[in-house]
Amino acid sequence: MSFEHLNLDERLLKAVEACGFQEPTPIQQQAIPVILDGEDLMGSAQTGTGKTAAFVLPILHQLLQRKPTKKSIGPRCLVVAPTRELAQQVEKDVTAFSKFIKCPQGSLVGGVAYGPQIQMLKRPVDVLIATPGRLLDHMGQGRLDFSRLEFLVLDEADRMLDMGFIGDIRRIVAAVPEQRQTLLFSATLEGQVLRMAQSFLKDPESIQLTSNVKKHEQISQRIHWADDATHKHHLLAHYVKTEDVTQAVIFTATKRGADALVSHLQRQGNEVAVLHGDLKQTARKKTMDQMHHGKIKLLVATDIAARGLDFKNLSHVFNFDLPNTAEDYIHRIGRTGRADATGTAISLVCRKDWDALVSIERLTGQKLHRDLIEGLEPRSSEPKTRSTLGNAGRSWKPRRRGGSLMRRRRR
Repeated sequence: MSFEHLNLDERLLKAVEACGFQEPTPIQQQAIPVILDGEDLMGSAQTGTGKTAAFVLPILHQLLQRKPTKKSIGPRCLVVAPTRELAQQVEKDVTAFSKFIKCPQGSLVGGVAYGPQIQMLKRPVDVLIATPGRLLDHMGQGRLDFSRLEFLVLDEADRMLDMGFIGDIRRIVAAVPEQRQTLLFSATLEGQVLRMAQSFLKDPESIQLTSNVKKHEQISQRIHWADDATHKHHLLAHYVKTEDVTQAVIFTATKRGADALVSHLQRQGNEVAVLHGDLKQTARKKTMDQMHHGKIKLLVATDIAARGLDFKNLSHVFNFDLPNTAEDYIHRIGRTGRADATGTAISLVCRKDWDALVSIERLTGQKLHRDLIEGLEPRSSEPKTRSTLGNAGRSWKPRRRGGSLMRRRRR
């Protein structure tokens, strides 16, 4: 199938061609006709499969085909995303696909001055991309008019739930017209995400092209058992020096850990930057631009960067610390091996990461390959008392005894 078979406006097809896309991905093939038919949609697809274009293109087509129902300067389409990085990625795609049409757009994200956003809202806007917190700030000041809103997109809905935005999303949904087309995209369509979709959408079509247990077949995944943080530093330094690393994102558990790792890597002479929630928006944008232009080889980040980042030359993802949830592991490694490319994901695991590794292997249904580097072998071995793919055996878990936190012995 080609994009021409999707019955999109010729100006949009011209923009698609200018972006270098040859044929629609599976999520685009299935989602675009549903959205063009005016149906509500909840969709799930693996990261890097063109999900943003799957909703941006049909929305732009419909905005071109019909006039606004009411005279207003408020948005006709509102896209809500969990993080600034993801919102900016959506905005970038909207800009690219509206290259040959008139489509006023804007974004409302935190970490930047209110002044330019206030001025933007005084002008007509067709597509508005926003993060929940900053959007509600402007709504609270009466700066938004949703009277002509036709489309509401909730992007990365599972991430918004993880970040505690469910109350904010309910307030936003309650403020927009009931007569609208609602689209919800999520890595998973189950549990609380499914309940949210059922409450916000009307008789939605469901497209589920992946699940949490789907393997990233295009990504080589392996782990190294490490004795401690020092051992992890040696392993990481080995890979940075010896592997064919074009660009890499290195994930840490905390902002303080990210800053410390950046300092360590800089002392070794690496081109490295950091990305986490404490940085001002100008600094984050500068870092992103430098990564896109290949001026930075290594980016150390917390999970705020696990979704929404899209670097073409990202060959590796390193987990210096494993994430707290197995789902975040999937999104982290999905920064590499995007679309038809291949990638490498290497996780450095010590005893404190053991339970996280167990959860990851259970969720993905696969035992990650254990690797060894000559001269950097661990002194200790990983626990053998628990099958990571089954229920047999138990690993130690913290428990309280006499007011102190103790380890349960393995027998």
